[in-house]
Amino acid sequence: MVYVLWQFFLLGLYSFGGPAAHIGYFHREFVQNKKWLTEQDFTQAVALCQFLPGPASSQLGMYIGYRRSGYLGAIAAFVGFTTPSFLLLTFLAIGNQHYQNVPVVETVIQAAKLLAVIVVADALWGMVKKNLTNRLTGMIAILSGLAVMLTTGLLGQVMPIILAAILGYIVSVKRQASTSLSHAPESIYTDTQNLRPHWGIAAVFAAGLLLLPVLAPSSAWLNLFNVFYQAGSFVFGGGHVVLPLLEPMLQGMVTADTFLSAYASAQLVPGPMFTMASYLGASVMDTSSIAGSLIATIAIFLPGSLLLFAFLPAWNALVSHPKLKESISFVNAAVVGLLASAFISPVISSSVITVLDVFAVVFGLYLLKWRHVPVWGLIILLFAYQWVMNYILM
Repeated sequence: MVYVLWQFFLLGLYSFGGPAAHIGYFHREFVQNKKWLTEQDFTQAVALCQFLPGPASSQLGMYIGYRRSGYLGAIAAFVGFTTPSFLLLTFLAIGNQHYQNVPVVETVIQAAKLLAVIVVADALWGMVKKNLTNRLTGMIAILSGLAVMLTTGLLGQVMPIILAAILGYIVSVKRQASTSLSHAPESIYTDTQNLRPHWGIAAVFAAGLLLLPVLAPSSAWLNLFNVFYQAGSFVFGGGHVVLPLLEPMLQGMVTADTFLSAYASAQLVPGPMFTMASYLGASVMDTSSIAGSLIATIAIFLPGSLLLFAFLPAWNALVSHPKLKESISFVNAAVVGLLASAFISPVISSSVITVLDVFAVVFGLYLLKWRHVPVWGLIILLFAYQWVMNYILM
């Protein structure tokens, strides 16, 4: 558990770039380097986290921690990955100081964005080679990526995965019928218990969703917890999507300027964007800022965590079912398309500004992939490159 905590804490110190970049960091660290998960396990976990509301990259981190060390490992992964951004945003809220215009900070952030492009490109290429094995899976990936780029919200994120699963099942059934091959299923596949979610955890999630609004008026702390719990229960697509949901819920609790400052500050720090709740919680409870920050942070991450472990048993049974093998391969292809879309926007669009940035990314990818330069080494090189760009050439 301590080892999991430390590994995710290190990632939380430099994981800029949003959910797609976080997936890239996790893939490199826990699939390629440490081999805690196989390529297939990782891709299927990404698909599950895309299905559920909440912060997908944080849910993926908790899943990885769970696979390594059980529920304590999941908690360790969450605490480790979230703590750096939680502390930074709480500090910014308490001090009411915004460092966007400090040149050194801007240089570090731009270098970190270029690092995110390199890491995501590496992860995406590995997933393409593993999951796009024929023309059909390649077409599914392309169509899924286009669907995300041309739509918004839940429809664009979840529907490609659902449609890919349905198409894969149809293809699997037709293929079995045409070959007339029958395989005796193992007992796990005939036991419907394996396809059921964890009802106890699901009940805890539902209780919070239904009871907190009733109890909220009795206490300012409960009201704060309720606001962020409700937001975390209905948000698909990450921190950017939580903005339109949280803003009306926080009216009268924080000013519009404070809300925008929370969003801007969340862009400056590594880790999940959902930790903007840390800034907002500290601002709402200005006389007990640390407690307010902690409560808001736990509340916004809790629903997605509960849903992940409620549906994980059923998901594990589904992806192990022999008749759904084709569906899973198609879902994996759709996930590649989703990550490719996120790689284009916002990862590349917000990071690569000049032609020299393109060369820096290509050279960095070469060093990472073929010269095995560690990530911390790339951070130093990219910071030096960005410093030269900002202070010597510009």
